Amino acid sequence: MPITTIYPYLKAAQAGGYALPLFDAFDMYSADGIVAALEEKQAPAMLAMYAPMLTAPNGLAFARYLRTLAETASVPVSLMLDHGPSVEVCLRAIDCGFSDVMYDGSQLPIEENIANTRQVVQAAHAAGLHVEAELGHVGSGSNYALFGAQGKGFTQPEDVERFVAETGVDILAVAIGTAHGVYQGQPQLDLERLAEIRRRVPTPLVLHGGSGLSPDQFQAAIRCGIVKINVATDLFLTAGAALNAKVGSAQPGAPVSYFDLGKTAVDSFCRRCGDYLDIFWTTGKAK
Repeated sequence: MPITTIYPYLKAAQAGGYALPLFDAFDMYSADGIVAALEEKQAPAMLAMYAPMLTAPNGLAFARYLRTLAETASVPVSLMLDHGPSVEVCLRAIDCGFSDVMYDGSQLPIEENIANTRQVVQAAHAAGLHVEAELGHVGSGSNYALFGAQGKGFTQPEDVERFVAETGVDILAVAIGTAHGVYQGQPQLDLERLAEIRRRVPTPLVLHGGSGLSPDQFQAAIRCGIVKINVATDLFLTAGAALNAKVGSAQPGAPVSYFDLGKTAVDSFCRRCGDYLDIFWTTGKAK
């Protein structure tokens, strides 16, 4: 079906009490496995490209591959730029045919974050896209003990209404205790903060740093207002383990087929993405 902005599907998730995943793809195998899971589970979702890849030598070619997958999928799939670091990169994604973009000014002073987000929103809306921005900052799991357990960088509810009003942003990523990558320590979610943010704005809310959370934590966050959840690290760790197991199971001295390894990677992504679609209650929501 035609590539689509994800915004109306996020609003449907908000009304229906479930969440849509954003899965990052870093190569053709991961992308193929992600889309296979979405079709198998009949689920809408976002196929994402991490922003630094867009400026790599083969970035445009890979973006076109992802767009083709999204366009030819039998379920609604958005092609989304993940963590655009500048207005310029977001504009490039718009020109490259993405259907949604995320601008990440979360480490900037709020005034600068607002000004930059507003520029991206104006350009994206003119092209028919929707925009996600981040308020508060979701840090790295390797430093989790230094910020996550202490509430540092968390989204301040009193800033949310102003940020949404002054930027016109469509989707808002919040920092409530998650982190990118592998956690050093146990993730602790501030669900009271999340519920307060939800009370203040009707904007679809996003949870970054999904890898490492338990199913109960995911579902508690969804009940408190999260409608989009980003997952990447766990998908690649799971696929890496599957590839290691495939190589380790070969007979000593026997060749390992490149094509078998590729299929193993695709199958791993398909299975693990399917797990998340079930946990987020997204399965069947494309029907």
